[in-house]
Order: sequence, then structure tokens, then C-alpha cells
Amino acid sequence: MNALFLDRDGTLNERLPGAYVRTWEEFRFLPGVLEALRILSGRFERLFIVTNQQGIGKGVMTVEELEAVHARMLREIEHAGGRIDGVYFCPDLATVAGNCRKPGPAMALRAKADFPEIDFSQSVMVGDSAEDIAFGHRLGMHTVLIEGKEEDAPRLERMQEQINARFPSLSAWAESLTQ
Repeated sequence: MNALFLDRDGTLNERLPGAYVRTWEEFRFLPGVLEALRILSGRFERLFIVTNQQGIGKGVMTVEELEAVHARMLREIEHAGGRIDGVYFCPDLATVAGNCRKPGPAMALRAKADFPEIDFSQSVMVGDSAEDIAFGHRLGMHTVLIEGKEEDAPRLERMQEQINARFPSLSAWAESLTQ
């Protein structure tokens, strides 16, 4: 089964420089994302969000606050005609040994446990960071880089062979699939 794995911050919604999206009022979909998700919902059998959320591990926000943001996000996506089959997040700090953060495979493996029919070799990972690309590549997925995260540019330059496609936005990639 083909599945689409999507990063959240910087791919679906605006990043907050130096901060974490803790409330719905701070969450802003990037332009064209809701329409893109409607298109992608018709192209992929399953859609998942995989997101590192170490703000929880830092004590900046709670799991309940994150889940409230995700619940509202999912309602907005569904209202626009899209769907998300699962949201997987990792609250761990990057410094914690054995953490579940991308680029490690833990969130994808949780999705596969919930949806055993997932075939990573037939799936796509879309994200804006080196961690997103490494996550997809390690699992044998096709990878799509959403360009714009300047702080990752040097690392991404060294990862060219792991990037299958580059687009300026999720909406540009979704539109390319309709042509």
C-alpha cells in the first residue's frame, strides 16, 4: 500500500522562529496546504503526519495542548476535503538516548503497526529538514524536500543522493501530481 508521510512544522504549517506552536491561535497553515491535502487524499491510500515535538520534553507545552492543536488541525483538514489517517509525534528531547525522533524510524514503525499493509518502498516522505529526508531514505521511501529551511541547507547539500524531488511548497508538489 502506498502511504504519504508528512512532516508538520515547515511543511503543513508555519514555523515559529525560536518557539513552539503550543495553541491553535499560534498554528497557521502554509498557503495552499488545505487544497494540497485534498488532492493528496485522492492520490494516496493513507496519509500520516510524523512530527518531532520536543517542546513537550522541554516542558514548554503539554501532550494535551499538542493534542488539542492536532484535533483542530484535523477538523480543518477534513472540512477542506482532505484527510489524515494518523498523527504520530515524538515528545523526546534530541539529547535523550534511544529517542523516537526523526530521523529514527520509530514513528513510521508505529504507523505500520497500526496499518500493517503499509509498504515503505511504495511510500513517500515529504518534509523540510535533513531529518525528514534521512527518515524517509532510511525506510526506503521516495523523498520530497520542501525547500526553505535555510539552517539545514549545508546538511541537505551533503544529502543530495537521498533527495528524490524538491519543491518550494507542499501545494506545488501536489499540483505537479495532477499534471
